[in-house]
Amino acid sequence: MKPILLQGHERSITQIKYNREGDLLFTVAKDPIVNVWYSVNGERLGTYMGHTGAVWCVDADCILFVLSLLFLSPGKQLALLKTNSAVRTCGFDFGGNIIMFSTDKQMGYQCFVSFFDLRDPNQIDSNEPYMKIPCNDSKITSAVWGPLGECIIAGHESGELNQYSAKSGEVLVNVKEHSRQINDIQLSRDMTMFVTASKDNTAKLFDSTNLEHQKTFRTERPVNSAALSPNYDHVVLGGGQEAMDVTTTSTRIGKFEARFFHLAFEEEFGRVKGHFGPINSVAFHPDGKSYSSGGEDGYVRIHYFDPQYFEFEFEA
Repeated sequence: MKPILLQGHERSITQIKYNREGDLLFTVAKDPIVNVWYSVNGERLGTYMGHTGAVWCVDADCILFVLSLLFLSPGKQLALLKTNSAVRTCGFDFGGNIIMFSTDKQMGYQCFVSFFDLRDPNQIDSNEPYMKIPCNDSKITSAVWGPLGECIIAGHESGELNQYSAKSGEVLVNVKEHSRQINDIQLSRDMTMFVTASKDNTAKLFDSTNLEHQKTFRTERPVNSAALSPNYDHVVLGGGQEAMDVTTTSTRIGKFEARFFHLAFEEEFGRVKGHFGPINSVAFHPDGKSYSSGGEDGYVRIHYFDPQYFEFEFEA
């Protein structure tokens, strides 16, 4: 499985994400550049300039708005939303009409989740969201839209999961299954389930509706990202030793491989090597025939699965 290697960033990758059709791959890093690539061959389509610091999140809707914030092909900036602290998570709802983003708890400022309706230009012009949810206890470190855009699911620094109503802002469900920070949340294709990745060395599967815990995937190192296959009962985990300790260990000891687990049996069945540091973000292609990973080394690797992957049958 020879990867396509993408080098478009000078610093660590923070997130990679496919658009809904899967023909484009967006990458962001701790440098101020947003890159977009053709996923089929790794050719760089272009870059979105305008940021002055690290970019922590990116999202694209069905008509190619890129929220990070806020651009449209062919790269013209449409709007700028100012915040008091760094934007940590962001996302379009399924219809592409509403955006949500959360800000960091830093420099004396509180963590907030803000909601803007793109159909109302006054909200964008005045920089005033139609709803703002304060998060007093623990800042949000990962968030996604729930089914039908009725809520958002947020993971916190404390390991808590909260389901917030997108209409009233109230907390609908609260659970705490992780003991440390939740680094990533990714939904299944049908949005009925989602997987979390945590610093407590585990990834966990939850029901999207009631946040009921279903499965646990255990590793020996912090898990930075996890993604669910759209075609098979497979989950891929990316992580490794903390970035600050990487220089003191070999790639073998650091556990920098992407690790594949069976969704139902919670057992590991494969690993893919390649990165020279922790993997910070993983994503399955929407057709399930490939996956990509972005690492602390600044590289993004696109892996197309060999025929043996599709013929593989897990023996319980």
